[in-house]
Amino acid sequence: MIRIMALLVIALSFSVHAEISVIVNPANANAVSADDLNRLFLGRASSFADGSKATPLNLAEGQVSRDEFDSKVLNRSSAQLKAYWSKLVFTGKGTPPKELTDDAAVKAAVAADASAIGYISSGSVDGSVKVVASF
Repeated sequence: MIRIMALLVIALSFSVHAEISVIVNPANANAVSADDLNRLFLGRASSFADGSKATPLNLAEGQVSRDEFDSKVLNRSSAQLKAYWSKLVFTGKGTPPKELTDDAAVKAAVAADASAIGYISSGSVDGSVKVVASF
C-alpha cells in the first residue's frame, strides 16, 4: 500500500510540471525567442520578426499549462499577470491576449490563423501546428 502511494505521488509530481510547446501555424516561418514570447504575451509587441502581425492566444486561467507558461516563459505568477493586465486595461494602454478554454481550442485557432501564436501541453501537439519553442 505504501509503495502504491509513493508511486502515485511521483506520478502526480511529473504531471504537474508538463512540458509546454509554443505553437504557430505551419505557414509561419518566423523563429521565436523567449524574449519575443515575453514581449508578445505582455503586449509590448504585436508582430513577428519579419513584421507580420502576431496574435497571441492564452489558455484560460487555472489551466496547468497556463500556469507553467506564466512561470517558465513570462517569469510571473498568475496573480502578478492579472495585476499587470488590470493596470493596462484600466489605463487604456493594453488588452490581454484572447483566452481559449483548452489545448484543443488553442491548437485549432493556431492551425486556422497564420498570425496566431499560442502554447499547449507538448502531448497535444500534432501535424496541424508547428512547434517553435518548448519549455
